[in-house]
Amino acid sequence: MTTGTRPAPGPHDPPGPGGTDGPDLVAVPGGANGPPGATAVADAWRAARSRVPPGHLDAAGCNVPSDLVLDAVVAHLRRERETGGYRAAADLGGSRSALAALVGADARDVAFLESGTAAMAALLGGWRLPPGGRVGFTRAEYGSTLMLLRRLARDRGWRLVEVPADGDSRVDPDGLRSVLAGGLDLLTVPHIASHRGVVQPARAIGRLCREAGVPLVLDVCQSLGHVDTGGVGAAAYVGTSRKWLAGPRGVGFLIVPGLHPGMDTAAPALGGHVWVDGQPSPLAGAARYETAEGAVAARAGLGVAVREHHALGPAAVHARLAELGATARRLLDGAGGWQAVEPLDEPSAVVTLRPPPGADPAAAVADAASLAAEASLLVGAVPVGRAPLDMPVPVLRVSPSPGTPAETLHALARLLGRR
Repeated sequence: MTTGTRPAPGPHDPPGPGGTDGPDLVAVPGGANGPPGATAVADAWRAARSRVPPGHLDAAGCNVPSDLVLDAVVAHLRRERETGGYRAAADLGGSRSALAALVGADARDVAFLESGTAAMAALLGGWRLPPGGRVGFTRAEYGSTLMLLRRLARDRGWRLVEVPADGDSRVDPDGLRSVLAGGLDLLTVPHIASHRGVVQPARAIGRLCREAGVPLVLDVCQSLGHVDTGGVGAAAYVGTSRKWLAGPRGVGFLIVPGLHPGMDTAAPALGGHVWVDGQPSPLAGAARYETAEGAVAARAGLGVAVREHHALGPAAVHARLAELGATARRLLDGAGGWQAVEPLDEPSAVVTLRPPPGADPAAAVADAASLAAEASLLVGAVPVGRAPLDMPVPVLRVSPSPGTPAETLHALARLLGRR
């Protein structure tokens, strides 16, 4: 188990190990001079984990929680067993504050659900738009969200409008401006897609939407804890615990800084609603979206993971991940004929590779993932269904965590080069 000197609690920190919202954080290199630099982040990230799967290169799928996150989850489950599940319920105020701070919101703006997909369904499924309402989306939209949008369009008469994008599927601001001028009621954008590591110009998109009075829903499942998510001014942010924040599986969240007209839940329930004159009435703010029955231990664990991210220094983590992504693309692009999908200097650690020319794409991706597993290298295989409008073929996805050693990337390059 990793140990170390523990700093005094910060403004978002909960009570200590006996408190209600997880344990204190271990100190990280940097001390009184502030958080560590990009290089020191790697050592601090590894030191916080007594075990990591060999060759782990799948942070975009499911990252590796720290020892303190594991401790927080187990400690809460133990309290549930010893005192009863409801009596042990955690006050997650510190978790909410730390999470909300990443997008410039407040603790009251956070609702916890079971996954990013569940959070998006709760948000869009309850959004009241008139028949004929125009909803913008991009061709890089995540498959589950695209399914949801098409179902809502069919059942409610919404009109889906694709926003223009360039050859890298990056939203074109001028094209978006034209679409907004033609009238939109809502826009959804994945900040970084699951199948393509391109960082969307979220601040520019947010500014254009605010100027046009159009609510923006920003999917931050692949960006929160990975790149800067501040200053966007979105109407809502949809995220998940298990990826770049390195929290437990089974936790998603909505961050809703301000309610817009028509924002409600698809399925009102006790906990987020009350009875008023015989009808369900939603609670103020994001509370209306939260599921009362959930894995509270995992939610407490997410809070610890987010506070660890703050302690490392988000800017330093972002820089480290951008460095790893650039290194990975330069090593892997051309290895065995595999081709990087993103620009080589794209500032993200989601690296996707197209199969070699002439190979059967699905077979090549499956074979490469299998060979990597045999060599103790964990990578992702992304099927076309993940983004059917933007993926001509499956891709191999490589997504290093901050603590990934350079040798792991070199080992994968050598493996892909043996064809």
